[in-house]
Amino acid sequence: MGKQPMGEKREYREITMTLSAQVEDSLIAAQEDLRNALSFSARTEKPYISKHIADMMAQIDNLMHIVPLLEKVEDLKDALE
Repeated sequence: MGKQPMGEKREYREITMTLSAQVEDSLIAAQEDLRNALSFSARTEKPYISKHIADMMAQIDNLMHIVPLLEKVEDLKDALE
């Protein structure tokens, strides 16, 4: 990305944030697989392995829950303009 001259306003493209059903289904399937991996790692691996698997599960969960919130914020922003 090039440098922007000082004082010049940057224009942003509108980005649609909704997750498609296919992406959401894939994320849910990934969570299920990670949950399975976590149950095995809890018994056989070092604790940091389980910690990182749990972190991945949490990040997927956060992603799926933040998208609708961001859409509501965008709608409110558009309503105020």
